[in-house]
Amino acid sequence: MITLASDLPLLLPITALLPLTAILLVAQSNPYQTLVLRGILGAVAALVYALLGAADVALTEALVGTLLSTTLYAVALRSSMVLRLGCADPQAVPAALTTQLARWLEPASLRLELVSQGPAAQDLHGLLEWQGAAQPPRVWLHNGGLRRRLAELLAAAAWQPELLPLERIEPEQIQPERTGSDPASGSEHAGEVGR
Repeated sequence: MITLASDLPLLLPITALLPLTAILLVAQSNPYQTLVLRGILGAVAALVYALLGAADVALTEALVGTLLSTTLYAVALRSSMVLRLGCADPQAVPAALTTQLARWLEPASLRLELVSQGPAAQDLHGLLEWQGAAQPPRVWLHNGGLRRRLAELLAAAAWQPELLPLERIEPEQIQPERTGSDPASGSEHAGEVGR
């Protein structure tokens, strides 16, 4: 067992990792890097407790503070950090467009998920209209805050305003059966709500 009086030179650098890791954790903006730092913080705390002879506290910190909380946080990140866009046929969207959209969302730590429009269209974050080379693709977003956040990303300049305008639509304006931009369906006028 290590004591404070005799083994301070060994214990001090390890203990100094706790506030350093905590500061890095709080200052981090990327949620995935935060996840890694949280695991490191728990492991360092468990090591300090073990070195000081508190094996029961070290085991609890290792199991609950490091493994369980990191796992739950990873599951929460995986399920919540996704931008779910509905489109008429997700398989028909070219891989180049999907890759370009994914690169645009990468700095916001969002994953892109294209799903078929259906009865659960209100569960989507927005709609992707793509009609081949005839017209440029369009993204319609429900949430104004998300729209502003995505418009501030560096890659958004390549998407606005001609290629992919970010527009707001209200949930009641969603027509799940529509298959693209049809003037009769009112989809061209739906984007005027958020301007």
